[in-house]
Amino acid sequence: MLVFKFGGASVKDASGIINLAGIVKKYTGNQLLIVVSAMGKTTNALESLTRAYVDQSDNMHLIYDGIKQYHFDILHELFEPQHPVFDDIANTFVEIDWMIEDEPHDDYDFIYDQLVSIGELVSTRIISAYLNNTGVKNQWVDVRGYIHTDNTYREGVVQWDKTRASISKDIPALLQKGLVVTQGFLGGTSENFTTTLGREGSDYTASIFASCLGAESVTTWKDVPGILNADPKFFKDTVKFDELSYSEAIEMTYYGASVIHPKTLKPLQNAHIPLLVKPFANPAAAGTIIKEDGANLFVKPVIILKQNQVLLSVSSKDYSFISEDHLSDIFRLFAQNQVKVNVMQTSALSFSVCFDFYEDRFEKLLNSLQQDFKVKYNKDLTLITVRHHPENSLKELTAGKTILLEQVSRNTAQVVVK
Repeated sequence: MLVFKFGGASVKDASGIINLAGIVKKYTGNQLLIVVSAMGKTTNALESLTRAYVDQSDNMHLIYDGIKQYHFDILHELFEPQHPVFDDIANTFVEIDWMIEDEPHDDYDFIYDQLVSIGELVSTRIISAYLNNTGVKNQWVDVRGYIHTDNTYREGVVQWDKTRASISKDIPALLQKGLVVTQGFLGGTSENFTTTLGREGSDYTASIFASCLGAESVTTWKDVPGILNADPKFFKDTVKFDELSYSEAIEMTYYGASVIHPKTLKPLQNAHIPLLVKPFANPAAAGTIIKEDGANLFVKPVIILKQNQVLLSVSSKDYSFISEDHLSDIFRLFAQNQVKVNVMQTSALSFSVCFDFYEDRFEKLLNSLQQDFKVKYNKDLTLITVRHHPENSLKELTAGKTILLEQVSRNTAQVVVK
């Protein structure tokens, strides 16, 4: 039994969906579960729609019309005008119509999950219909009935026992009848509300299903030849890893390597299931395999960039040392506001942290911290992480930039720059 995950770049247009079908047809002799992300940049567009709705911006309907037009343009390339998929997609978008008719009253993160989740529901309905239309029999499955989470919106915590029981009860029987197509990124609460698992969470979805079903492997199809030592959008002469161990890949995702969601690997490692990262444009290529005994060969250092960062420094109002009690209070506030720390550093009188900037979460965290601490911060920064670094690599990467924080250990160097 195999699990495939297709990201947004691989299904961004009609030709991508046709290519997906071509890949899938080569594996029709296998039991196959397919996890699909929203198409192209739809998640970004739905995030913009969410912000416009919450702010009641004048461009809200313009953004929404653009999202619908994008998907219906793809439909017209793939199907005859009378195909029932057109009604299915129109009915799926009605969920957004219902939401944005009323003024926003709920918490931002709750609204975000109910709106942004529509991207995966639409993409999988289109892909399922196209596969059936081309002779690849499959069943569309709503993942929200199988991946159960708590009520932590935008970062749903998987309830593993309930999830495992639901998947084990239904999915094997469906796989006996044909392919299963479902959504990445999404989960459901006991109250039947939608949650999301964090950006790029479709990889995590694939690993959850694989773990619960005892899959032979997970293959995630990307717009890169495999896992590279650096992002080719920012660096020339990148090199591909043929193999990586679970532990090295986990380190890379922890520091922000975006090719794999950070939570993806642990369920696979626990179940001894290899993860293959392969290029959807060249399905025959080897890609990268991540497994327990994967060989870690570092011809070049691993370089990870995280942009849109905040560097925040906290100190006590009475100039006392930063103690364990202070740190306990600070971390409690970070946890309550769902802010994840990327780098931290302590001195006698201050505690500094670097993290991703999300406006709503940042403002709530800032207000909470300022009640008991003095707070300073810088925004619009970049965090550079280098693993297995030669001595001169940091100098080259930080040339012409202002270094605000630097931290070096045996295998990893991190620098926050402006």
